[in-house]
Amino acid sequence: QVQLVESGGGSVQAGGSLRLSCAASGSSFSSRCMAWFRQAPGKEREGVANIIRTGRTGYADSVQGRFTVSKDNAKNTLYLQMNSLKPEDTAMYYCAAGVSGDYCSTTIRTREYRYWGQGTQVTVSS
Repeated sequence: QVQLVESGGGSVQAGGSLRLSCAASGSSFSSRCMAWFRQAPGKEREGVANIIRTGRTGYADSVQGRFTVSKDNAKNTLYLQMNSLKPEDTAMYYCAAGVSGDYCSTTIRTREYRYWGQGTQVTVSS
């Protein structure tokens, strides 16, 4: 069981940067796949980035080279550094965690994640 709380969302100009944080409480943070998803109005949910126990990461093609996902196991915190932001990055961003010990793919799949945060809004203006 794990509880997730996102923070760091806000408004930024195109080309700017923002860092999202996901504070986790519960157990087995280091043994879970962790991911960021986003959903914009009128669009389907999209897997943005994930990180597994070994530190290997995966990214959606749309954010590759601009976003970096990382985690601090000692602080039980997941991060998403977002650079070179574009208006199409505007969305509600959600932190998600998988089942402790389960494998996950660097191709981000919703079914691999059981626990979800409440979301934090990111708005990128033109």
